[in-house]
Amino acid sequence: MSIRFWGLKNCDSCRAALKAIANAGIEVDVSDVRNDAMPADLLSRILVAHGADQVINRRSTTWRGLDEAARNSDPVALLQAHPALMKRPLILLENGDSYVGWTPQAKAALGLEQG
Repeated sequence: MSIRFWGLKNCDSCRAALKAIANAGIEVDVSDVRNDAMPADLLSRILVAHGADQVINRRSTTWRGLDEAARNSDPVALLQAHPALMKRPLILLENGDSYVGWTPQAKAALGLEQG
């Protein structure tokens, strides 16, 4: 199994996920949401699959710093302008399934113990 992983290197959830994935011997292609621009079509697909409420981190410092106009803008454009707003990690499986966050569902899909 190999996966595509979008995250931030200084994100605790991303570090925990990458450690567990590496320990399981899963091949992972890591991309940084700040340094490696996420394609608009990928963002659109993730937003359709999971919904903006599950993809955009509305508790973040970045979100709190945005004005109402920015908060109400197109979610794809918003995430491209402020990539750290995305809940992390984003895990893409070979079969097309995707997971937002290091959740029990993401762990189960990778065959990892929950916890």
